[in-house]
Amino acid sequence: MEQKIINTNSLELTLTEAISECEHESIFILTDDNTEKFCWPSISDFLVLRNATVIKIPSGDSHKDIQSLMHVWEQLEAGHATRHSLLINLGGGMVTDLGGFAASTFKRGIDFINIPTTLLAMVDASVGGKTGINFNGLKNEVGVFNNAHCVIFNTPFLKTLDQKNLLSGYAEMLKHGLIDTEKTWAEMLNFDLSNPNWEALSKLVMKSVKVKQRIVKSDPKEHGLRKALNLGHTFGHAFEEFSLKHDSDPILHGYAVAYGLVAELYLSSVRFQFPADQLRQTVNFIREYYGMLSFTCDNYDELIDFMRHDKKNHDGQIITTLLAGIGRLRLDQSVSEEEIKEALDFCREG
Repeated sequence: MEQKIINTNSLELTLTEAISECEHESIFILTDDNTEKFCWPSISDFLVLRNATVIKIPSGDSHKDIQSLMHVWEQLEAGHATRHSLLINLGGGMVTDLGGFAASTFKRGIDFINIPTTLLAMVDASVGGKTGINFNGLKNEVGVFNNAHCVIFNTPFLKTLDQKNLLSGYAEMLKHGLIDTEKTWAEMLNFDLSNPNWEALSKLVMKSVKVKQRIVKSDPKEHGLRKALNLGHTFGHAFEEFSLKHDSDPILHGYAVAYGLVAELYLSSVRFQFPADQLRQTVNFIREYYGMLSFTCDNYDELIDFMRHDKKNHDGQIITTLLAGIGRLRLDQSVSEEEIKEALDFCREG
C-alpha cells in the first residue's frame, strides 16, 4: 500500500482528519528536547490534542537507542495505552525512526502518524516505512518495516532549522536528484542554500519525496530497486559512526551522506565512467556547503571495519550502490578494500 503523504497549509484540519481515520482511544505525542521547544507550542492548543500525553526523549542521534525506546514503551504503559491508542511522532528523523519502531512493537503494534519537522525527516526518514534504533554503535541495526498511517508535511516548520540541519536534509535531496534525472539533479544543484526561497524549497521537497515514493512503492522491502536509495550510505554510515565515536560534536546524518556521495561517485567514475563534469559539479557543490570530513589514512581500517557491519553486505563482501550516469543505477556492487582506500584518498584530497 502506498504511504499517504499530505503537504498541508492547514495543519490542525489535516491532523484532525488523520486522527479520525485511526483508532485513538488515547493519543500520545512523541517529541525530543528540540521539537518540544520549537514545534510542540504551535500545535499544543489544537482541540483534537487537548487530552494528549506528551512523551519526551533527548535530542540527537546518539539517543536513538534502546534506552530511549524503553522510555517510550514505559511512558505508553504508564499512560495506560492500549492496542487502540495512537502515537504521533513530532520531530526529525530520530523521532520518526524511534517512534515508529516503538509504535510498531508496543502491544504488537499501534497506529502512528509522522509529522516530520526537519528537512531530513521530510525527504527521507519519515517516508518509506523504515523504523528502528541504533545498537552496539551501529546505525539502524534493529528495526522493522512499517508505514505510518500517514505523513503530514507542514513546511513552515523548516524555518525553525539552523543552517546545519537544513543542509543535512538537503544532502538526501541531492541524492534523489542523482538517482532520478539530469533535470532533477540540476534543480537540486542550482538551489541557493545560503539564502533559501521557502516556497521554491517546498516544491523541491515534494519532488524529492515523489522520487523516493516511486521507488519504495515498487520495492517496499529493499529487495531490488529500493537499494538505489542507499547511494552515499555505505561510506556515509561509516563516516557517521566514525564521527559519533571520535568527535565531541558529531556530524549530522546528511553531512555524512554528502561525504559518502563524494566517495561513491568517485568509485562510479572509475568503474562505470560516471561523467567527469557531473562528478566535478556535484563534488564542488558538496565542498562549498558541507566542507570536508577530517580523517587520516590511519583511520582507513577503522572506517572499513564500520563498512563491514553494513546491513547491505552479503557473502562477506562490502556492497554499495553506484551510478553509470545520473539515473543509471548499478546496484549490489561489491567494492574491495583497495577501492575503498582509493575513494577515501579522493575524499581527503579532492
